[in-house]
Amino acid sequence: MQWEIVIGLEIHAQLTTASKIFSGSATTFGAEANTQASLVDLGMPGTLPVLNAGAVRNAVKFGLAIDAEIGMTNVFARKNYFYPDLPKGYQTSQMDHPIVGKGHLDITLEDGTVKRVGVTRAHLEEDAGKSLHEDFHGMSGIDLNRAGTPLLEIVSEPDMRSAKEAVAYAKTIHSLVRYLGICDGNMAEGSLRCDCNVSVRPKGQSEFGTRCEIKNVNSFRFIEKAINTEVQRQIELIEDGGKVVQETRLYDPNKDETRSMRSKEEANDYRYFPCPDLLPVVLEPSFIEEVRGELPELPQQKRERFESQFGLSTYDASVLSASRELADYFEQVQKTCGDAKLAANWVMGELSSLLNKQGLEIEQSPVSADQLGGMILRIKDNTISGKIAKMVFEALAAGEGDSADAIIEAKGLKQVTDSGAIEAMLDEVLAANAEQLEQYRASDEAKRGKMFGFFVGQAMKASKGKANPQQVNELLRKKLEG
Repeated sequence: MQWEIVIGLEIHAQLTTASKIFSGSATTFGAEANTQASLVDLGMPGTLPVLNAGAVRNAVKFGLAIDAEIGMTNVFARKNYFYPDLPKGYQTSQMDHPIVGKGHLDITLEDGTVKRVGVTRAHLEEDAGKSLHEDFHGMSGIDLNRAGTPLLEIVSEPDMRSAKEAVAYAKTIHSLVRYLGICDGNMAEGSLRCDCNVSVRPKGQSEFGTRCEIKNVNSFRFIEKAINTEVQRQIELIEDGGKVVQETRLYDPNKDETRSMRSKEEANDYRYFPCPDLLPVVLEPSFIEEVRGELPELPQQKRERFESQFGLSTYDASVLSASRELADYFEQVQKTCGDAKLAANWVMGELSSLLNKQGLEIEQSPVSADQLGGMILRIKDNTISGKIAKMVFEALAAGEGDSADAIIEAKGLKQVTDSGAIEAMLDEVLAANAEQLEQYRASDEAKRGKMFGFFVGQAMKASKGKANPQQVNELLRKKLEG
């Protein structure tokens, strides 16, 4: 039987506010356990929550960026459940009246096609604390530092049909929230977490199958693996005559399997009701327009501009606009050297390779945008060849000079462009390889092509890579035919 996969994602983005959503406690990552939990976060009797205006502003920014309906009157509700890391016995969230309603996001797939994914809603809520099991033998420790941390939960429509589509959507959300400056997107620290709702159905069937939710997946690689593993489990279960049970599951990357965590609750199991401690949030049209004026150039707009302004391919423009920091770096390189294509090639090639090897982000690059742009200028004016440029780049990365010019001067790497000097060197190379020269002139066209590469290699070796490759090719061809 042919199966169709149906996927919806719930992404929790931690908002970049200085304090929590209902208290003045800090949200700094890595603080000592239980040092950032106030009486409000602990739900002590007599305490009252006060809504963080920054969280509201960030949520509206996101809503405007995905062309969504904004809930001009939105309401906080209590989601009731009992768990050790939930000190109040309920989570303050939004249910019937979220701050962000229906919107959409366009994602670019691997083959370059664009798919529109619907966003059902995005609502504000507080995070729970964290249960710690590793350091306690036979017991669990509770750290309430995260309790009350502001989250925006972004719920998609079940519009994705493969794990790769789900990853493309998650990456697009990740890029967008970072562009907007509303979330740092650090998945390792839990700033962006994903729940994957997965079901399968026979191709052609309109009704959805029974879905399972995979909780708290914290990397793009694991999103893809978790979904594919769960899909395989469901298909094998159905084909063996079993039935999928609606439940919450966890993905174990070490065993590459999902395992049951608990039966899936429905909304009525949580006994949602409007929070009596918080008034409805009423937004003014003037506030919406003020936030709209703060929106930066968004990833899709930047990609389209890179294509039209710089003549980049869709692929190059997509890669370079994936993060705001990378896009800013590329634009500065381009501004310095005046050649968008060369700038794109070096940023996506040598620079990306260097950052990957050293495990660095673009903002930690040991080579600044101005340094890279200055080096590309020296390629353009024939001061150095592309091959020598790689040596200069490595020297810049190692901190051996403040600029490409300083390194070229100090290491004597200036390209030889004097035709007379190159011709003299070629005469020496041909004299030293007289036997190969004779073979070349006696050979057919096909064999000559291979032998030509040998002579070029010998010439570049003799010049220590400093001879202008284009001139070497032109002058060598004339001498070989002479």
